[in-house]
Amino acid sequence: MLRKALILATLCATPALAAATETPALDQAQQNQRARIEQGARSGELTVPETRRLARQQLRLHRHEAAAKSDGVVTPAERHDLRHHARHTSRNVHRQQHDGQKRSR
Repeated sequence: MLRKALILATLCATPALAAATETPALDQAQQNQRARIEQGARSGELTVPETRRLARQQLRLHRHEAAAKSDGVVTPAERHDLRHHARHTSRNVHRQQHDGQKRSR
């Protein structure tokens, strides 16, 4: 009986733990930023070095997110830091796309 109660408690707690590590808004922001970087590279708004730099920033944000999720809980402070990094990266994408530099074809 105790074993059944333990299994039931574990199953009930699992969705709550999964929700604590989910970051759907950040995931959507990262997807949008990747699309903006790809579009900028295709259109020539981003030079090759700018594209590489922005891709590295995206990778760092992804690693930061993975580190925040590694313990099973994304705390409010970690969410704040992740949002801050995502906004910073988004501003950099915008600035690089509109800085007047064009990739020579």
